[in-house]
Amino acid sequence: MIPLLKVPMSDRAPAAVAEVVGSGFVGQGPLVEEFEAALAAKLANPRVVTVNSGTSGLHLALHLLAGDDDGPDGPGEVLTTPLTMEATNWAILANRLRIRWVDIDPATLNVDLDDLARKITPRTRAVMVVHFAGYPVDLDRLQTILDEAEARVGVRPMVIEDAAHAWRATYRGQPIGGTHGNITVFSFQAVKHLTCGDGGLMVLPSDQLHQRASLLRWFGIRRGADRLRNPPDVPEWGFKFHLTDINAAIGLANLEYAEGVVARHRENAAFYDAALADVPGLELTERAADRESSFWIYPMKVEDREGFIKRMDAAGIMVSNVHERNDLHTCVREYRSALPGLDRIADRIVCVPVGWWVTDEQREFIADTIASGW
Repeated sequence: MIPLLKVPMSDRAPAAVAEVVGSGFVGQGPLVEEFEAALAAKLANPRVVTVNSGTSGLHLALHLLAGDDDGPDGPGEVLTTPLTMEATNWAILANRLRIRWVDIDPATLNVDLDDLARKITPRTRAVMVVHFAGYPVDLDRLQTILDEAEARVGVRPMVIEDAAHAWRATYRGQPIGGTHGNITVFSFQAVKHLTCGDGGLMVLPSDQLHQRASLLRWFGIRRGADRLRNPPDVPEWGFKFHLTDINAAIGLANLEYAEGVVARHRENAAFYDAALADVPGLELTERAADRESSFWIYPMKVEDREGFIKRMDAAGIMVSNVHERNDLHTCVREYRSALPGLDRIADRIVCVPVGWWVTDEQREFIADTIASGW
């Protein structure tokens, strides 16, 4: 069976981990600082804070923006996509904020920016966008929408980019997480392009948010203070969201290795783009010239998805939709709303193996199998 997802791991990682374990210092220490410096250089952005998962990063990002007050009209709202891993949206609930679903653009599988523009109100605390499969949202258009919302309703919510799929993706020549002025959160979970075993990264748009995030990831306590002679005050309580040196060692070992991983994903995706362009019953997603996807997964829209899955399974090719729509879960029933764009494509989305492990011969076999029909 050709797998859909695999763990990318440099040969250098085991020795790096063994060195940390043998050192006697395995918590947040010098390797976390080294990893953060390397990540900052990679993104050309110094305001980076590692955390123990992408989910923790999203939780902390919303905590930074929401505060503890509900406001005169009750809990604030976060505009968000239902087409994502549940972790994106459960972070909203964990901050006691309300979800307001934004429809999906069937061409990109990202949020429908027209629908998002209509739904910004004075209660909107934040906008959560996911770069689905690593394909960037139109960030300039999003900024224009926020400009218009500020003039119309007096609100300019902060944008949180869930970039769990999007390590090394670019928008208009700049890396996601670079200089777009939003909070960006990456996942370094096991099967992501860059893995720490588990871990995540927050990229902050201001020094003030960067300083708060650095403190709040570890209880709000200033690390390195002389707690005996000069006990540090905790002006704002925080969480246990920090990365460890063990995870940082894995991340450092994989950082340059991940460049080749992303490159191979893109090579395989380009092959599929050409080979599958005219297959009946199959529709590819958008490719805009101003952005470059990282192709963590390769989504497409097919007719008769069940038949497609059975055909691929019989050929030894693992396929899946990867993420279920979140808005149908019982725990978010109260937030359900009309989402016609998502309704049109939810039962058509399927992903095929595109990763670094897929050989030239395997990708040809996958494309030929698809082209033969189902």
